[in-house]
Amino acid sequence: MHANARLGWIVTAALALVVGAGCAVGAGPKVNGRGAAIGGGEALSADEANRVVRDAITDVERYWSGAYPALSGGKPFEPVSGGYHPYTEQDPPPRCGPERWQYQPNAFYCSAGDFIAWDAQTLIPQLGADYGPLLVAVVVAHEYGHAIQLRLGQAEQPTIVLEQQADCFAGSWIADVTAGHSKAFAGVRAEQLDSTVAGLLSLRDQPGVSAQAPQAHGNAFDRVRALQEGVEQEPARCASYRADNLPVTEIPFSSADEAASGGDLPYGQAVTELAGDAQEYWQRAYPRLAGGAAWKPLKVVPYDPADAPDCADRQPPGTEATGAAFYCPSGDFVAFDNRQLGPQLYQHIGDNAVGMLLGDLFARAAQARRGQSADGRAGQLTVDCLAGSWGNDLLHRGAGDGLRLSPGDLDEAVAALLVFGRAGGSGEASAFDRIGAFRNGVLGGLSGCA
Repeated sequence: MHANARLGWIVTAALALVVGAGCAVGAGPKVNGRGAAIGGGEALSADEANRVVRDAITDVERYWSGAYPALSGGKPFEPVSGGYHPYTEQDPPPRCGPERWQYQPNAFYCSAGDFIAWDAQTLIPQLGADYGPLLVAVVVAHEYGHAIQLRLGQAEQPTIVLEQQADCFAGSWIADVTAGHSKAFAGVRAEQLDSTVAGLLSLRDQPGVSAQAPQAHGNAFDRVRALQEGVEQEPARCASYRADNLPVTEIPFSSADEAASGGDLPYGQAVTELAGDAQEYWQRAYPRLAGGAAWKPLKVVPYDPADAPDCADRQPPGTEATGAAFYCPSGDFVAFDNRQLGPQLYQHIGDNAVGMLLGDLFARAAQARRGQSADGRAGQLTVDCLAGSWGNDLLHRGAGDGLRLSPGDLDEAVAALLVFGRAGGSGEASAFDRIGAFRNGVLGGLSGCA
């Protein structure tokens, strides 16, 4: 990255990232404990994963039998008429249209035959093994969402709209499940929602795909936004999706050089550039947040764990410095492990994972300086939203305005929040919650954090 460069790209292998040890208690972004990996959710065998598909079909149909009439003006829900078809490389699904079939690890709804098919050989078993049953069921709910589009007469929209609308419809099914209406998927836990988000990172478009591309589904940030809107709002919100009302952030690379590099600066330069940009952002934003008070320059201390900075506020004394990141109120500085935490976030995810780390720390400082808590569920979600407000500023910059976001950057932030995991105890904000708060800041700026 360089001045007026763009932040980097995400490696899907980041879903297996392990970042060392613990963090300063109550002082900074938490990393899932020693040895923890993203993507959690109970692993399934191939047979179990394919049974989950069948359970999901039954349950999604149960959901739409109740929800569909409110969208259709009272017309009853009609299940797909062409059946449900698992396929393998040797056992293809029914023909769908004139194109010659070629095996692909995929799941799809065929409007011509009004059927749903899924790869029972590779895709579904792999998703079940990596991310657990809820993601497998969400894939089914997404494909059924395409059938709902056809029944509502909304199937003639751009692909990006159709795909994110189907994600949103899948989220509305999740909301019904978490409300306790499903027997087959009772007791969905926050960890399973986090695993589903991790799975969407693996199912997103690759960085650099344009939202206008014929087969564009969306970057992970946009797909998670659509899923979360379905969870948080009624399916009528999903049905209202149109090309002119979706806040799509997926963009192509701006040059061949950017595509070749992925937009990443060398690690040390990325830390310097991002910290400097966060400083400049808060100089402009803090007076709006704090009733006109000026922002004082915030010291950033990247440290070696063998020589961590002293901070009287760290509890308990001698808290492990490896893997830690914290804001120190008594010294009014932020610090993070620059030997393991920062470099591993950069190596396994990208430079905007480091940006997410710094965004969290600067937001904690802003909260402390204006006398507001960054602790507990509400405090952590405010921090994540404020970090997202910096992302909003980066997102809307033009050429010559310093750092800007590039393809994959917002996905990197999502991946970083999955790595950070829960803010603290089991009653506090989950990664799913934190990503939602970050999204509010990215899309709404400071006003989205009110």
